[in-house]
Amino acid sequence: MSWRPAYRSSKFRNVYGRVATREQCFDGIPITMNVHDNHFCTVNTKFLAVIMETAGGGSFLVIPVTQSGRIDPHQPKVCGHQGSVLDIKWNPFNDYIIASCSEDCSVRIWEIPERGLRGPMTEAVLELYGHSRRVGLIEWHPTCSGILFSAGYDNKILIWSLESGEPVKMIGCHADVVLCMSFNTDGSLVATSCKDRKLRIIEPRSGTVLQEANCKNHKVNRVVFLGNMKRLLTTGLSRWNTRQIALWDQEDLSLPIIEEEIDGLSGLLFPLYDADTHMLYLAGKGDGNIRYYEVIPEKPYLQYLTEFRSPTPQRGLGVMPKWGLDVSSCEVFRFYRLVALKSLVEPVSMIVPRRSDSYQDDIYPMTPGTEPALTAQEWLTGINRDPVLMSLKDGYQCCSQMALEAPVRERKSGLVKGMDLLENVPPKTQNELLQMFFRQQDELKRLREELTQKDVRIRQLELQLNNLRNSSNKAII
Repeated sequence: MSWRPAYRSSKFRNVYGRVATREQCFDGIPITMNVHDNHFCTVNTKFLAVIMETAGGGSFLVIPVTQSGRIDPHQPKVCGHQGSVLDIKWNPFNDYIIASCSEDCSVRIWEIPERGLRGPMTEAVLELYGHSRRVGLIEWHPTCSGILFSAGYDNKILIWSLESGEPVKMIGCHADVVLCMSFNTDGSLVATSCKDRKLRIIEPRSGTVLQEANCKNHKVNRVVFLGNMKRLLTTGLSRWNTRQIALWDQEDLSLPIIEEEIDGLSGLLFPLYDADTHMLYLAGKGDGNIRYYEVIPEKPYLQYLTEFRSPTPQRGLGVMPKWGLDVSSCEVFRFYRLVALKSLVEPVSMIVPRRSDSYQDDIYPMTPGTEPALTAQEWLTGINRDPVLMSLKDGYQCCSQMALEAPVRERKSGLVKGMDLLENVPPKTQNELLQMFFRQQDELKRLREELTQKDVRIRQLELQLNNLRNSSNKAII
């Protein structure tokens, strides 16, 4: 029996991607054609923001997530930058604050009105100047309010305090352009990938490089901390120019734990990690598929599950925060794919197939919420705290209450004189198809009989009406 393959039991083995209907997509958005390697999209529970292709200056679109469908070409935009916008990020603790960076060497903070834009927004709340060249990357601190990181083409990372509007620290250990930044769980460490082919782990407040890997044999593009597992994952190109991923020990970057080649394509691989489910998603820029793995503490460390496939390539991806997911349908992740060929933003939900009507505690553990763990001043003085956790069960209860007032999303059904109309649930077997066919035949027969009886009744009433008219005429004469 040793020849049989060994499969690891996993609750996420059958996770699948569900594409939103055309009415739930955002259509008619001229997505930027900039070659900068970023997502060009960010989303939270209130708004979707997408960098647009515009002539002169830079702008991005901010629309409510509920405003799906065809977008008005005259929709108001955020258009205060003098150069192309290269990156945008929502504040994790305030749904109405968004940061942007641009080729005009500035970082700007915008406050979006509660009901969305009613006209073009050109005045930012804060304009941050400190980079001598264009700024290509921004990241909010994961646990601290009011701290923003920016990386420019001047090879510097600046740490901004939004209370003062000034940079409080400059990290200058990179010899080339910083390609990616990723924080550990409490934000006490930041990992960077750089164009100089080095992977670094840095203590951001002092700027000290704690670990450094010289990746001469391959190019590292993106890096992500794997939650509390004390490990990093990188994506890049091997010496043979094939796309590959590598797993690293956070305490020792001398050699990767494992390296795995993915394919021979050239598009950038974006790694997206969900610490709650320990699932890793690999989405290639210019690809139509999204691979997903389960990260486990023992060998083989990365357990391949399956992949979502689409005939249209993606230009970037936005990710909905966990508190914005539909927990009543067992949704564990949601992408917003930028499909530039169709000027479309397409939501894709990752679903764990379960039939139970109760809240699924095992796939929805306590997760980092919307409250900061500490202030900017506390973090700058050296204090570290884990994120403030929240439960998603309240969201499930809200969804359950709504389900009592409205039809269930998955199964839109109604009873019309005893006939069950299944709009979105096709029959799964031949027997179900035959049963549905016979039910509809019986219902049609019954409706024909009712129609015949009503026709006879109408003729009788017409005859009675004529008799009444004739008798009234005779009485008048």
